[in-house]
This record gives sequence, structure tokens and C-alpha cells, in this order.
Amino acid sequence: MKLLVTGGAGFIGSNFIRYMLKHHDDVEIVVLDKLTYAGNLDNHRGLEQDARYRFVRGDICDSETVEPLAADCQAIVNFAAETHVDRSLLEPGAFITTDVYGTYILLEAARRFQVPTFIQISTDEVYGSVETGSSVESDVLEPRSPYSASKAGAEMMVRAYHVSYGVPVIITRGSNNFGPYQYPEKLISLFSTNALDDEPLPIYGDGMNVRDWIYVEDHCSAIDFLLTHGKPGETYNVGGGNERTNLEVTKLILRYLNKPESLIQYISDRPGHDRRYSMSCSKLQSLGWRPEHGFEESLEQTVCWYRENEGWWRKIKSGEFADYYRRNYAGRQLDESP
Repeated sequence: MKLLVTGGAGFIGSNFIRYMLKHHDDVEIVVLDKLTYAGNLDNHRGLEQDARYRFVRGDICDSETVEPLAADCQAIVNFAAETHVDRSLLEPGAFITTDVYGTYILLEAARRFQVPTFIQISTDEVYGSVETGSSVESDVLEPRSPYSASKAGAEMMVRAYHVSYGVPVIITRGSNNFGPYQYPEKLISLFSTNALDDEPLPIYGDGMNVRDWIYVEDHCSAIDFLLTHGKPGETYNVGGGNERTNLEVTKLILRYLNKPESLIQYISDRPGHDRRYSMSCSKLQSLGWRPEHGFEESLEQTVCWYRENEGWWRKIKSGEFADYYRRNYAGRQLDESP
């Protein structure tokens, strides 16, 4: 199978490429990535000599770049997206351009060249805040940030291309991913690297927002599974079944690094901060897929990876990241803990 993997130099995309090359001798992967701030060719280190791997630098919004790559592939897996909620609050336009218009360009190419499978990687955030129970795939979407709204918009376009043109699409809604190669702006990667430098760990509000966590390799195995077992036109929740508060996760990170909880710094909450995400994954599990990695063991392994790969993240945090960090967190410290 020849795959076009868009956004493959990012966190989940690069882990997916490694997973597929490790588990399938007969796979060929073409990676398309614009190499924006979160795209990083260091994530592909060691893959360059593999004849089954090819990298193309380009934008999914550019049809002249996309179409030749889509013309002879058996599947498109679209990871390409602006993904960070905090950044979407600062610069929402970039999210609409990449997440919605870019997905449209890919769908047009899939339609024109009759690509057999199109997998759209989405997020549990499209459901909005889930106060009780767990979201199922048929629930109404209620996105509450520019990021989740752009992902919901992309989903609607994907579904429209299936209904209107018969494009064989599959949508996956993943819960919070963690693991190696994650850009250090997300909770686990940011807090691990900050703690290693004895820098404050900025927790929004009271730290009791709940997320379901999935180890990135489990997410990759689910996508691989759906390439052969997924039904066109369907949507599948992909979660790890590990609901934890942000504060719980933060304290575990500090424990694994033997750092004091005094590093925790409570800051003013972000606008529209969803209180809880929770998904039922029974639809996918009924097909035979299950996550294989326990949360605490995988979290400890992830924290250790950041400790052992300082050269990877220090390069990142000394560049564009520093300006973003100042804009997002300056002046938000609370006078008292919640």
C-alpha cells in the first residue's frame, strides 16, 4: 500500500510513519508537510535511508503540490492541521485556512484521482465540554474554540464529499495524545520540559479539567486498524480510557522527575476552556481494536524520553516557541491558589 501522509512531520504523524514502517514491510509512505513551527524533520531522524519513505515539503492548501502525490496513492491519511487551542485563540485565521480549506484541497484530489481511502484525523474536542456521560459518534458537535470549530468544519466537508461525490472517507476522533516528539506546548510535553529546568508549570484555573489520554502508539495502531477494517462513511472515536484531571497528570510528571509540587503555578483560565472530555469507544472496539498501553507506565516512559532527549526540545524552546510562550502566559499568574 502506498500512503500519502499529510502533516507527517508533526507529533502524531511522525509517530504514525514510524509505526507503519515498523509493522508493514510492504508499505510505501510519501510524507507531505509544510514544516510550520510544529513540523520538525528531526522527528524523522533515522528514516531517511529507508527506501519506503519519501518526504515532500509543501502545503496541503496548494493543489499543484497535492494532486501529483494523490494520483497514485491507495490512501490519504490527513494529520495536517493547526492543533493548539491556545494558539487558535491568538490567531484563529490560520486554523480556518489549514484545517478547513486544506482539507477541501485534499478531498478534491481524492475525488479526482479516486483514492480508495481517505482518513481524516479529528479530535474529541469537536463534541465540546461533556459534563456527564461519554460522547458517541452520533452526538451533535458543539465546538467551543476556534481550533475545535475548524476541526468540526473539516469533518463536515469530509462528510459532504462522501455523501455528494462518494469519496470513501473515514473520520477518527482522537482523545488527548501523548508520547515522544510532541511539540512542547501541550500539557505533558510542556510540563515535562519546564520541570526539567525547574521552571513553573502553568495550570489553568483550578486544574480540575478532565481529559482522556491515549498513548500515541495506540492511536497509530487504531488508524492502521481502520485502514483495513474501517467502513467508508463512518466516524470512530479513538480513546485510551484514561480520564485524569490536569492536576493529577501534573503531579505524576513531577513525581517521575523527582521535582517539587511547588513548581505548580495556577494561572487565569483560558476563554471557553472545556471542563471535561469523555468518549465511548465501543464502536471501534466492537471491530476488535483495543489500546495496549497503560497510562501511568506510558506517561513515565514519555517523561523519561524528554529527559533523555534534551537536544531535541531545547532547540525548539529557544526559537519561535519563546515568543508564543510570552504572549500566552504573561501576566496570568493568580495571587492565590484556587
